Amino acid sequence: MDNTGNMTIEITVVLLIVLLIISVTITSYENITDKLIKTQEKENMEILTSEIVDNLINNPGVPEKWFEYGKGTPGLAIINEGGEIIPNSVSYSKLISLKENYKKLVDDQLFKSKFHSSMELIPQKRTISSVKIGSNSESNNIFSVNRLVKCDFYKKYVLKDFKNDGKCNHNHDQKYHSCNYFKIFKGNLKNSDYYLLIEDSEKYDLKYIVDTTRVVKEKYWENAISNKIYLNDKINFYDDTSAIVFIHFNKPQSKVVLVSVPKNFDKNKLNYDYFITNECQFVLKVWY
Repeated sequence: MDNTGNMTIEITVVLLIVLLIISVTITSYENITDKLIKTQEKENMEILTSEIVDNLINNPGVPEKWFEYGKGTPGLAIINEGGEIIPNSVSYSKLISLKENYKKLVDDQLFKSKFHSSMELIPQKRTISSVKIGSNSESNNIFSVNRLVKCDFYKKYVLKDFKNDGKCNHNHDQKYHSCNYFKIFKGNLKNSDYYLLIEDSEKYDLKYIVDTTRVVKEKYWENAISNKIYLNDKINFYDDTSAIVFIHFNKPQSKVVLVSVPKNFDKNKLNYDYFITNECQFVLKVWY
């Protein structure tokens, strides 16, 4: 073989090596670029998720009744009796309403259809069940944000909390008693059930009286031997259509709430803990 043939072979080998180097370089560059893109997407997802969580637990949503309309910008924060927003809080009723339109309001609106997600409210008290909404399927690549929040479950049904100051028609000294009252109409008993819900640790230590402003006969102290006392059959209207009902306990700041719930309310959840403000873990999980 002459020199020209050798040179041709050498040039061919060099070209093959150069092409191999270029191919490896391009593949390596594509891999690095792909990793950078995925890393950037993950960082963006984590930043967006954290922002969404903080916004959900610190804002009540827009408009104010978004959870009734099924549209608007969702927010889960609780508004207290004074109309003030409780920071870092989750309203159970809003969370359940969000469940009905989760994909539309969360996945599509908040995450712009880029990710799947789920939310879970986990009470610290074991007497209350956790609640999870959103997608059920999850991938291996999940980003999770966890926040400690104030949460309410059925507090909207509370009429009176006996840990707060009240009024008494028997002049009981509130240093030694817990008294309060409410007005009720006969028609209310057709749609609602009234209960006194007592914290478990107090039920055997408490005595109570249920009476009205129209005293026909003297009422005596009864022992609270259950953590829930049904009131509908203890309220006397006599010949009136309404009554002012007073309730008295023989201890100050009693851990008791007076509630009015619908007739079809789940009786298994007639527990004191469900009707007060609790601490919960709020968890938002997001994945591709």
